[in-house]
Amino acid sequence: MSESAGKTQNEEIDLLDLFKRFGGALKRFFTAIWTGILVTFVFLARNFLILTLSILLGTGLSYLFKFSFQQVFKGDMVLKTNTVPASEMISFINRLHVYCQEKNLALLAKSLSVSPQEALKVKDIEAFWIIDRNRDKIADYVDYGKSHDVYDTVDVRMPDRLDVQIKVISNPEVTTIRTGVLKFIESDSIFREKNKVRLKQNEDMLKRLSYDIEQLDSLQKVKYFEESRNHVPKTSGQIVFLQEQKTQLVYTDIYGLYSKKQAIESEQILNRKIVSLISDITIPYKPLTGALYYGKVIIPLLFSITLLTLIVVRNRKRLKDTFEQY
Repeated sequence: MSESAGKTQNEEIDLLDLFKRFGGALKRFFTAIWTGILVTFVFLARNFLILTLSILLGTGLSYLFKFSFQQVFKGDMVLKTNTVPASEMISFINRLHVYCQEKNLALLAKSLSVSPQEALKVKDIEAFWIIDRNRDKIADYVDYGKSHDVYDTVDVRMPDRLDVQIKVISNPEVTTIRTGVLKFIESDSIFREKNKVRLKQNEDMLKRLSYDIEQLDSLQKVKYFEESRNHVPKTSGQIVFLQEQKTQLVYTDIYGLYSKKQAIESEQILNRKIVSLISDITIPYKPLTGALYYGKVIIPLLFSITLLTLIVVRNRKRLKDTFEQY
């Protein structure tokens, strides 16, 4: 009995000691956080003027960069690809992106059917995936950051939609380059041949659907009169047992064929080209490279450098002693 009582007492002492240590560690943790916040606040308050000057200097440099460098205007258009998958079309359009990155003005001008002087004003042309959230076939956002997970089965890339972004250094050139991009797509011989095959197949399907609709319509009339004749007694006093007929099912088939025919007719009229313009490009009235464009980089960078310099200067003696020890 004495051994078990002693063991229980030791366990209670160990638990109390554990809770005391845990409480002490928690207290030191919150004390360290509070001390850090207090020291940071005092440090920022003492150096408020210098840090404010760094922000003002960053703002001034942002405006200086805005007026010193060429302004860039950006426009987007959304295309529906009718002949090839979006993956193939994006890869094809991004050839222009490579030409822009390599400064290959000769190939860029030839591809866009513009003069070298106009090609010189093009900063970049790039195609991006459009993402469909929840697979509802509605475009939700453009993957500008190229961060979409290809293995994601909920948010998927749209197989027939893409976004083309155009950046130029002259506002009026946006529409000219937009026309050049569309010509570049339509000029590809492989795309043209595939599009001819698609249109020819649609025409053949329309002929077949028209023929099938006529046949079903004729069948409907024959079945109606045959069934009506069967409902009349052959001789007087004869009883005819009626069974529910399925003549109405023919109407369902006809309506289904009509729906397919109308869809293909719409495709033939509205989407005869290799790509269709879903959302035309808007002419930007403000440049992409404004003061905010540069300020988002310059101001935080200058503020961080100033803050780091102040920390080093205020603690130079401590840092010196630390270096001397090692």
